Amino acid sequence: MDMSPKIVRSVLSPPEVYKAASFGSDGDCTVCIWSDDLSALRAPMVATSVKSTAKASSNSSLSQEWDVAEKTIAEPKNWFERLVRFLEVKQRHGGSATRAEGIVESFLYSDDLAPVEAKRRSWTWKQFVYFWISGAFNVNTWQISATGLQCGLNWWQTWICVWVGYTLVAVFLVLGSRVGNIYHIAFPISSRVTFGTYFSVWIVINRVVMACVWYATLAWLGGKCVQLMLLSIFGNDLAERLGDHIPSQNLNDFEMLCYILFWLFSLPFLWLPPHSLRYLFAAKSVITPFAAFGFLIWAIKKSNGNFALGNLVESKSDVTTAWAVIRALMSALDNFSTLVLNAPDFSRFAKSPKSSIYSQLIILPIVFSTISLIGILVTASTYTIYHVNEWDPLKTLGRFLSGYSKGDRAGVFLIAVIFCFDQLGANLANNAIPAGTDMTALLPKFVNIRRGSYICACLALVICPWNLLSGSETFVNALSAYAVFLSAIAGVISADYYIVRKGYVNLKHCYSNRPDSYYMYNKYGTNWRAVAAYVIGIVPNFPGFLGSLGVSVPIGATKVYYCNYFVGYFVSAIVYLILVHFFPVAGIPNNAKLFDFSQWHEEWQEVENFSAERLQYEKYGDEAVATGFEIKQQV
Repeated sequence: MDMSPKIVRSVLSPPEVYKAASFGSDGDCTVCIWSDDLSALRAPMVATSVKSTAKASSNSSLSQEWDVAEKTIAEPKNWFERLVRFLEVKQRHGGSATRAEGIVESFLYSDDLAPVEAKRRSWTWKQFVYFWISGAFNVNTWQISATGLQCGLNWWQTWICVWVGYTLVAVFLVLGSRVGNIYHIAFPISSRVTFGTYFSVWIVINRVVMACVWYATLAWLGGKCVQLMLLSIFGNDLAERLGDHIPSQNLNDFEMLCYILFWLFSLPFLWLPPHSLRYLFAAKSVITPFAAFGFLIWAIKKSNGNFALGNLVESKSDVTTAWAVIRALMSALDNFSTLVLNAPDFSRFAKSPKSSIYSQLIILPIVFSTISLIGILVTASTYTIYHVNEWDPLKTLGRFLSGYSKGDRAGVFLIAVIFCFDQLGANLANNAIPAGTDMTALLPKFVNIRRGSYICACLALVICPWNLLSGSETFVNALSAYAVFLSAIAGVISADYYIVRKGYVNLKHCYSNRPDSYYMYNKYGTNWRAVAAYVIGIVPNFPGFLGSLGVSVPIGATKVYYCNYFVGYFVSAIVYLILVHFFPVAGIPNNAKLFDFSQWHEEWQEVENFSAERLQYEKYGDEAVATGFEIKQQV
């Protein structure tokens, strides 16, 4: 076979595109450069070179699989350009072998945002079970479950609220994770489908902010675990011996030291890629339940089997109790408002279409209700000892150190170590990795998942989580506040995917800003219907949100705010459906009617050759992708 370089022509509609090419002895075609200018191809190739391999089939069509592409880039001229070059993220997909493309191109498509190929889709139903078992057994869940006790409910009322609340959470979570499961895409990409390619940036920013706040919060709780470990070793008066030089009511030197120690301990684990975390979750799911059940047995023994199973605060009227039930239910939903949104970030690693559905739907309410019951019983038993309604399990462990016997010190140290490990895993899975994933959508030329996780950790240092956790009411208010915004986003996305699009997503259009992309909507890359529904979904909750910040508002606004997640979710969803009815969107197969549920267009995607398909679509649109490549003649 003649292996000398040739110029070949690919007939696509229109224009005709020439390619400089060389053929190997095995019949492979190595494409070096694209151009519609024949003379340019005959000139020396000194600018961009793009490589792909394509094996010819019996009908002469080429099934292309794009490899790493290279650019000949000018050497940096000064220290600033060298610094910028050093900071740029290396990419593996077609277009650049060494560095990211331009800002816009890298925003549209990068390695971290690409659909997950089969090799990395390794999460079976077991991994999702491990994920939620390990995620439930943490200090934060304990605190949320105690909210009902703080609001005046007795133990069984609180536990029923936990069951109902986390069952609802499981439903919302499965709804949110489906698009990631089927299409293998992360939340930043799935949000483009609903809100538009460019406006999705604002949606992602909302999620990033909350992930950073939660990272700081769980890191602070991890620091509390470190405090208990050090107190168990060096004595109850360690904080006094260190002194207090920080002018803050909610923070002292010892607490800051432990917070920094946990923060530093977390940093090496941020290096782990997301798909490898399944091993960490499996280990956590085995270890952490022992700490929770051991804590419960220890508390029962200390209280001699006595429980304060009635109301731990002053009894209230039936109406007040009803609102307390609603607040307890909403605390579970508010707690998961971020996870419902970024559910695709982990469901995209599912091995099969059903891997993330029944496993999450069943295990989530069971495991969260179990740990919540443990928290309720520990709170009720220790109330009989200390006569204090202690909603924080770490403070309860601190009280166990008051006698400072060898057994108490050893028990507190062991439980604190396991809780510390649990806080680490929960922070990685629920906050660091989602924040890193979302940041790749904001500035992927310079940020990948790993770098984004470290940025999240750095921001956690300035958020002051000790003020958020100064009391149960403050904590619940902080949770509720941002759920106002996130619930409205989730409502619009669910309505769009399940009712408007009937489960259909065109992956190539998700990664493009071509005018004919379904998800550009207009030159601003914004679906105004989704934006309007999102804003309207926030409005009913906003007065109550201001009230939570100390502004005087009517009592009715406050009660609407107590139901903030339901209100935001369903108001935004209904408004979006109304707007789409009168102003339809593109990209609906067979022009399906809004409420015609006889059609369902969701289809499991294989994305092994997605990079090649995307490049073809970018250059020639859907017609080229459907036609395929055929080398018609040599020139």
